[in-house]
Parts: sequence; C-alpha cells; structure tokens
Amino acid sequence: MNDLNLIAAAPEIFLLAAACAVLVIDLFVSDARRNVTYGLTLAVLAAAGAICWNLLRNDVIQYAFGGMYVTDPMANLLKLFAALGVALMLVYAQGYARDRGIWKGEIFTLTLFVLLGVFVMISANNLLVVYLGLELQALSMYALVALRRDDARASEAAMKYFVLGALASGFLLYGMSMLYGATGTLDINELARNLAAGRTASRAALVLGTVFIVAGLAFKLGVVPFHMWVPDVYHGAPTPVAAFIGSVPKLAAFAIAFRLLVEGLLQLAVDWQQMLVVLAVGSLVIGNLTAIAQTNLKRMLAYSTIAQMGFMLLAMLSGVVNGTALSTANAYSAALFYVVTYALTTLGAFGIMLLLARDGFECEDIADLRGLNRRSPWFAFVMAMMMFSLAGIPPFIGFWAKLAVLQALLGNGLTTGMVWLAVLAVMFSLVGAFYYLRVVKVMYFDEPTPEQAAAPIVAAQDMRVALSVNGIMVLVLGIVPQYLLALCTGAMIRTLGG
Repeated sequence: MNDLNLIAAAPEIFLLAAACAVLVIDLFVSDARRNVTYGLTLAVLAAAGAICWNLLRNDVIQYAFGGMYVTDPMANLLKLFAALGVALMLVYAQGYARDRGIWKGEIFTLTLFVLLGVFVMISANNLLVVYLGLELQALSMYALVALRRDDARASEAAMKYFVLGALASGFLLYGMSMLYGATGTLDINELARNLAAGRTASRAALVLGTVFIVAGLAFKLGVVPFHMWVPDVYHGAPTPVAAFIGSVPKLAAFAIAFRLLVEGLLQLAVDWQQMLVVLAVGSLVIGNLTAIAQTNLKRMLAYSTIAQMGFMLLAMLSGVVNGTALSTANAYSAALFYVVTYALTTLGAFGIMLLLARDGFECEDIADLRGLNRRSPWFAFVMAMMMFSLAGIPPFIGFWAKLAVLQALLGNGLTTGMVWLAVLAVMFSLVGAFYYLRVVKVMYFDEPTPEQAAAPIVAAQDMRVALSVNGIMVLVLGIVPQYLLALCTGAMIRTLGG
C-alpha cells in the first residue's frame, strides 16, 4: 500500500506519455497529412485498451501511490470500453471534422487528455484524486465543445457547460471537504472503515457532505434536476463532441458514484438511496416526456440520456440491503452492464448522424432522416437497431440491460417501494419507445425530399466498417448477452470481494 507500484497505473502512464508524444509529433504534420496523427491516436487507443485487457485478465486488485489509486476488474473493464468508445468517436468524426476545419491536432490531444481524466476518475481511491481526474476530464471537454471557434452555438454551449460544470465541481469539492472534516481522511477505504467503526466527528456533517456529493454526481450524470446543461450542450457542440459527452464520461461518472457511495459511504446508504430515488424518478419522467416534444435529433438524444441515466440509477439504489452490498453485486453489475451498453448504442446513433452530415449540412433534425431506407438500407437498419436498443426492444442489447435493472430492483425482496419503482420504470420505458420508434418511422415510411434523395452518402471506408461493426455488436450482444453480462458480473463480484 505504501509503494508506488507503477504497474497498477500502467494505462494512465502510457496514455499520458502517448498524449504528449502525439501533441509534439502533430506540430510537424501538415493539414494535408493529418491522417498520420489520426492513425497514431488510434494506435495509442488500441495499445491502452490492450494494457487494460491484460490487467483485466490478471484478475487482481492492485494499489498504487500509497493506496491513492486502485486498479481492479471493474476499473479495467470500464477503461477498456472507454478506449473503445473514444476510438469509435474519432473514426466517426473524421468526415465531419474535415469539412468544418477542426480536423487538427487539438481534437486528438484533447480527446486523449479527456480519456486520461476518465481513467483517473475510474481508478481513484482518494477524494483528491477523484477531483484531479474530474478536472482533467472536464477542462479538456470544455475546450472540445468550443473547438469550432467561429460557431456561436458551440461557444455558447461551451460557456454553459463550463459554468454549470464548475458549479458541479464546487459541489463535489465542498462535499469532499465536509467528509474529510467529519472523518479525518481523504482515503476512500479509510473513510469506509471510519464510518463502520463510528470514528466520525459529526453525523450531520457527513449527511450534508453526502448531499453535496450526490448533487455533484447528478450534474455529471446529467439527471434531473441537474440536467439543464445537457440538451443545450448536445445541441450546440459539434456532433462528434456531443457523441463523446453522451458516452465515455458516463462510464467515469458511474465509476466515481460507485467509489464514493458504495465503497466509501456504504454506512450512509439509507440517506443517499432516498436521494437517488428522487433523481431516478425525476429523470425518467422529465427525460421521457420532454423527448417526445423534440424535433431536433440531438436534443432528443439529450433527453434520452437523462432518462437512460435515471434508469441506471435504479440499479444503483437497489444494491444496498440492510447496510451491506456484499450479497447484492448483481445490482451494481446491472448498473455497470447498463452504462456500458448505453455508451455503445449512443455512439452508434450519433455515428449515423455523422455519416449523413456533409459540408454545409448538419444532420440534426429527425426530418433529416426521411427516406434513409431508400438511400442506404443497411445504415437505416443500423440506426433502427440503435433506436430499438435504446427503447429496450428485444432482441437488442438494450432490452437485456433494462431487464437486468428490473431484476436488480425486484431481486432483493418484493418491497412496496421497489415494486412501484419497477412499475414506473416499465411505464416510462413504453413512453420512451414512442420517440425512438418515431425515428424508425421517419426512415422507413416518410418520403425524402428531392435534395435528400439526390445527396450521396460519402464516408470513409473505416467509418462504414466501424458503424457496421457497432450495429452488429448491438444485435449480437442482444442475441447472446450472457458473455458481456457475465464479464460485468464477474468484474463487479471480484471488485466488491476485494
């Protein structure tokens, strides 16, 4: 616990060195040869993913930097999918970014630094390390949102994101300071031990600190009532950046919620569970109902994200029974499974938007997909698979993710509260199916305009292949979900057991 143990932080050390190398190498690469930086970035992501996969296979829990940093199966699994998500985003982004003059070194280096912040957040075992990773990820993301400096919408979105993100960071930091004042430690494991032993200065300070912690996490997840920034940022940000915000950072937000609430504040579960109930119900209701009224596809997906994160919180709040989580790993594995499958599906949906976007045309409105089946039956089918999965329709992976959450809600005894939450979740999943299926209806049954019918779909071959693989993954993992579910369950059981 007291040594550096750099092996445990190997993915982060490699990613930091590689990001600096990409930054320097790009200085000597002209715009015409930007594919050099692009290929190098994808190679870095592949190598980082390979390191995470190797650590996951080793199946050990290791600490680094005197116990401030932890690598465990859950962390390695989340990092693996985070690297995959970033790689998919960059592949999808290339045509869009070239047409709009942002296919430059900044998009690669900032993306790698966002991923580094995500990695640090996932493995943080100390309150200050959580904050360090959070700020690294957030500051790099603010710059990505504002990457199109000549676009007023992007600048406005970046400003909103920055102001509200700073507020969320302040909430988290203030909550952490109150936890430190009440327990005398910044170490998450030591915090849990002090709570279990009753070595605290003030329970009131602990509860108030937990309120601020949950509020800060709710901002990062984008759940009601801290969701105000989500639709505006999705709408104003460049579409690849919106895809990024809606996927990879959610993995990190889930990780720090697990580290802080489950590993650190388990003794206060009675308090934070009630807060999560309010956040989850509000997100399901407002997210799904507001999405129905949207005609802009990016804003619809933003409200979809709010509702999906509310659904994930249902699994998080069902994982503690009688003050212990040791026998309820299925709830947290369901939440892990849900957030991973959500990220993959959302990336695919944004990928279709990026496929159809071209110079001078932003594929942002639902009407822009009219008659897509006539122009490209395969990619219309890929988009339909993404919508069906987000709606929770079998045999796609989103159905099994929702089913796992419902099983977690009802698996610890049929209490009245859990039954009502499950009923509410099912009801609003049906409401959500309306706006997802509306997209499918537009693609298959609406007539395209002459301009849409004449517009060719121009995309690089690697983008077409990646989108196809993304769609096939959503379908195949839905037909045989047991492999990914077993991977998530095993990782969570071993993490909790350690």
